[in-house]
Amino acid sequence: MRKFIYKIFFIIILLSFLIPNFSVAQSNVGKIEKWMAVGELQNWFSSIGCEREEDGPEKQQQAGWRWPAPYLNQDMQAAKGLWIGAKNYTEPIEGSTFDFKVVHCGPRPQTGGLVEFFPIEFKHYSKFKPSTIRVDGAESYFVKTVIEDENIKPDMPYDQMLYNVVNTQMGMTMKRKIFQFSGEYFNNFIVTENTFINTGNIDVDPEIERTSGALEDVYFYYQYRMAPCRETRLLFGDPTAWGRNTLNDERGPYRNDSDNPEQLRYQYSWHGYFQDFSSWNNVGGPIWKPTGTVIDKADSVGRLASSQFPGILVLHADKSISDRTDDPMQPTTTGYIASDGELNYASNPFIATEMQKRYNMMSKGHAAKSHAEVITDGDFAGSTKNPAEGSANNAGYSFVNGFGPYQIPYGDSIKIILVEAAAGLSREEAIRVGKLYKDGAISATEKNEYVLQGKDSLHQTFKRVVDLYNNNWELPEAPMPPKNLEVFSRGGRIELFWDIYDAGIAPQGFELYRSTTDHVDGYADNQFYSKYELVTELGPEARSFVDTALVTNTAYYYYLQSVGDNVPANTSLNIPSYKLRSSRFYAQTYAPAYKRSKGASTITNKVRIVPNPYIISATGGLLFPGEENKISFVNISGECTIAIYSELGELIKTIVHDDGSGSHDWLLTTSSNQFVVSGIYIAVITDKNTGDREIAKFSIIR
Repeated sequence: MRKFIYKIFFIIILLSFLIPNFSVAQSNVGKIEKWMAVGELQNWFSSIGCEREEDGPEKQQQAGWRWPAPYLNQDMQAAKGLWIGAKNYTEPIEGSTFDFKVVHCGPRPQTGGLVEFFPIEFKHYSKFKPSTIRVDGAESYFVKTVIEDENIKPDMPYDQMLYNVVNTQMGMTMKRKIFQFSGEYFNNFIVTENTFINTGNIDVDPEIERTSGALEDVYFYYQYRMAPCRETRLLFGDPTAWGRNTLNDERGPYRNDSDNPEQLRYQYSWHGYFQDFSSWNNVGGPIWKPTGTVIDKADSVGRLASSQFPGILVLHADKSISDRTDDPMQPTTTGYIASDGELNYASNPFIATEMQKRYNMMSKGHAAKSHAEVITDGDFAGSTKNPAEGSANNAGYSFVNGFGPYQIPYGDSIKIILVEAAAGLSREEAIRVGKLYKDGAISATEKNEYVLQGKDSLHQTFKRVVDLYNNNWELPEAPMPPKNLEVFSRGGRIELFWDIYDAGIAPQGFELYRSTTDHVDGYADNQFYSKYELVTELGPEARSFVDTALVTNTAYYYYLQSVGDNVPANTSLNIPSYKLRSSRFYAQTYAPAYKRSKGASTITNKVRIVPNPYIISATGGLLFPGEENKISFVNISGECTIAIYSELGELIKTIVHDDGSGSHDWLLTTSSNQFVVSGIYIAVITDKNTGDREIAKFSIIR
């Protein structure tokens, strides 16, 4: 009976490859994505065990691996792949034997996934319940993280952790812990601890199909298709999203590595030269031309929009099942592959010739030179050679690492710990260097040498990770962030209120920061603008602040940090003395608050509607840059109702205004949350206390 059942399963698997819309009963938890987003580096992770191309919360090619996270469009991740291979594999029950067996998850959605990797568990844990953030009564988050009460773990050394269990069609179960810290100097990396167990469970149910048998010559093979970064896709077009201009390099004991005395093992990428992108040298992504509403026209002085260096550090790889010490010669395969190579598309774990080709890739060994060395002949700063040369479809290259071969008896396991990180020039330095280049004060090669300092920053990050790992993940503990943050637009002011947790380290004070944009710094007339700047320092008893030094009806954004003890300098890790602070991302707003004009004592003949007419395709973007389409009613009383009617007299929206201010914004939606159509509209404003009434007419043009 079991043989019959297995044959049916075998046929179903084959059908899932042959019939495009045929699906298999797939998993206990299904495909779910969760964000790790408490630090400067933020990324999403999938329940299926690997983050495939266009398969995450945002269905676009560059999504995730964001750094620096406070700014928009910093995504650098195009695709990841994880393949697991073995030799001399016998399918349980059915009995077919393969010289090479490979199961796949990515890099593309067509490559393996839910018919080869089966999600069993995916949970999000945190040291504490994430802060609640509201602006004018509405929740405001960049990435909202919901943690169940039973998943609060105050004793974790890290801020948050994802726990993921995945079975595979080969009977290798993967358990991975993905965790992140939020402390300053330790918040630009995410650690993944992978434990691969020979369980014999080849599907989603708890029944064990293969109850004995070692897995021979096992390889764990990772692919990373990087594309720094999404913002430069907006400048140079789609190819940068493919990684067409990406350069990949590697470090480790298997390389000639004079600049790596610690013998750290890592691979990394950056935005390399590509002549088709622009008439100027594009390394680092200098902005010379404005790009509509995405990049402000003032932000075109040459700012380096893509000076990031994303990379992967091998922190630990077991020598064997009998020796759990780190093997400094793992991974045994490194190098680069064409991102659009034929084997990166649809896979089938029952076609012998296909699996042998993939296994050969996984066990290939080390490339003689890195991708960047081949392309640039070692001249990283001065090369003007196409980074995609020789790749399939001229689409660029991914870097790879393969761990093995391991002999894994039934019930035994292998552990591999990997670290995703990103580093590079600061925002201020990216503006300074880019401006020098555009002004002709430095050459393209000199500009590129500045950009390449980012790889040194990445190396420094990895040194800090190793030190933290060797100290059992113990960091000086920062004070707890504010438990909540409430921000209110008021007449003549913006009011902020917060509370604190009754557990953990109590704050010794607070620092409040403010900006006129939610993410992006700009540059105009030789001055920075829209930076987050310190508004005030407050004592530990403070629970509110009234902000009055503001421009009326201008959008403001805030973040609030708890402040704690001083930490002494660590010169070996290039860390100066600093104060412990909670992460800004716990208590940061992403919706605007406004200082309103004070409510008028009488509204007769005073009410104005701006803009009028409202031309959505033009006026809104100019009048309220970076904000949603809206109309403002100004010179109204502090407490009134605004009834909006169509030209035919149909009531489409009633607004209750009661914050005491003299203005109110309307986001052009009806009471049923539909966007209004073009036409003439009539607003009836009625003072709540005096009954004073004003009627105003306005038009909307789409």
